[in-house]
Amino acid sequence: MRRESVSNDTVTPLHHQVYVVLRQQIEEGQFADDKQIPSEHELSQIFSVSRITIRRAMDRLKQEGFVSRARGKGTFARLPQAPQAISANLKGIFENLMAMGLRTRVKLIEFGYVPAPPAIAEKLKIEPGATVQRAVRVRFHENIPFSHLTTYLPEEIGRHCDERELSETPLLLLMERAGVKVSAADQSVSAKLADPMVAPLLEIEAGYPLLWVKRTVVDQNDRPVEYLNALYRPDIYEYHMSMSRVEGENAALWSPDMTRS
Repeated sequence: MRRESVSNDTVTPLHHQVYVVLRQQIEEGQFADDKQIPSEHELSQIFSVSRITIRRAMDRLKQEGFVSRARGKGTFARLPQAPQAISANLKGIFENLMAMGLRTRVKLIEFGYVPAPPAIAEKLKIEPGATVQRAVRVRFHENIPFSHLTTYLPEEIGRHCDERELSETPLLLLMERAGVKVSAADQSVSAKLADPMVAPLLEIEAGYPLLWVKRTVVDQNDRPVEYLNALYRPDIYEYHMSMSRVEGENAALWSPDMTRS
């Protein structure tokens, strides 16, 4: 096992960094199922951290079923049965979102009408301070929280749905029922670390890496009707895109293939 690097120059605790690396190595098959893992002493040298740090990481891996311990024999890798990851792709994005909303469960955390912050007002093309509906929801798959969703709707659209409806029905379906004809979306995907407010809602530790999706939805008149800030647990949710090799003017390039996504 090669020497690994963890850093004190981050908000993520050392034991969590070690946990993430070891869990990923187990999931990727670097340790065959039931193969012995290096001892705490060896791991402390590999990661250049204390044995206490290693022990905290190993305790969590054991609790989650990624390792087992046998007295006098050592610690062994295991791959627990995990729920099948939810996959989303670019083709039929609205149909996929609707289907996800219908096959998962949502819990409404916050709901209300607030003045639009400047950044949100810019996305929705309204005046800063104009009233918007703000809702925070956590979505569950097989009773495991996997996404933290914050949505902003212009007031005239938001007034068509209440707290109960947002807890029971996909937002896109509610907007359609209100007469909003959604036609397109502008979306970006990046990464973000879980903060102390989001982490407990997703049942993870602060500093856990999350998939970060920001999306502005527009209607048939190109009017913004929703802004979404979404955080997803990458161990449960994955984003899929098919690519095709396309001959460009100066070189062959990769391009999204919507016929295969």
